[in-house]
Amino acid sequence: MRRASSPGRSTSGRAPRARAGQPEQLGFDGMPERLFVCTPSKLGAYADCPRRYRYSYVDRPAPPKGPPWAHNSLGASVHTALKNWYALPADRRRPEALVALLKGTWVRDGYRDDEQEREAYRRALGWLESYVATLDPEAEPVGVERVVAVKTAVLAFNGRTDRIDSRPGPDGPELVIVDYKTGRAGTDADDARGSQALALYAYAAERVFRRPCHRVELHHLPTGTIAAHEHTAESLTRQLTRAEETARDTMVAERAVADGADPDEAFPTTPGPRCGWCDYRRTCPTGSQTPGKEPWAAMERTA
Repeated sequence: MRRASSPGRSTSGRAPRARAGQPEQLGFDGMPERLFVCTPSKLGAYADCPRRYRYSYVDRPAPPKGPPWAHNSLGASVHTALKNWYALPADRRRPEALVALLKGTWVRDGYRDDEQEREAYRRALGWLESYVATLDPEAEPVGVERVVAVKTAVLAFNGRTDRIDSRPGPDGPELVIVDYKTGRAGTDADDARGSQALALYAYAAERVFRRPCHRVELHHLPTGTIAAHEHTAESLTRQLTRAEETARDTMVAERAVADGADPDEAFPTTPGPRCGWCDYRRTCPTGSQTPGKEPWAAMERTA
């Protein structure tokens, strides 16, 4: 197992030389330290379970993952179909275009059998047809699958938003972050309010486009519902502070491993219901004691 490189100082006490293009910050002693480069998935991995973070981002070579999940295949297929819907000229954004779009993006991995896959396809097509019926085909989003990024004193964040809309606000056009959801469980305003990813997207989008961005929305395609939250500057800052705290904790753990600490102690497990769904359940001593879910299990729950 190869140890991860330290994000901070070397064991010799001297600050490491920055690589070309590597973001830096000044440490407490005035020496340069690398920023924590992250995405919402990377931050979420550590917050959910430090051991899963270690398997994903620290250990090299990374442990083998389990088989692909059918619900991830379904979600990816729907997301890509919607991205390609907006890539069409406005006069071709019609419901009848969805069959070809979904077939062209369909991911077949993880399903129990052909029957389950066909049912999932029919269900996804129905979601898409209902959803695009609510959209104005002439409306052009500010961004579709758009990467937004921002740097702070601690982290360099980047993430890919499903969609960024522009809508009228009291003082002019404002940006809105739209995130598609395809899981069985519906969403509500608390989900939108508590989503760190959506808040970081809004914070970054406001700085990338230099336009206000406070509203975030979860569009749940299976139910056709929208859960929304209006952030304030203060609530966005609180979410950013949480992300920075996670980044600091992660860098401390990575530095400890680089300096010779036991990786299992630096990156402990967080046992819970997620263990059965973890890609690394078979590798993790704790997770392996939890009954694993079949790759198609979530599809049976969404039937």
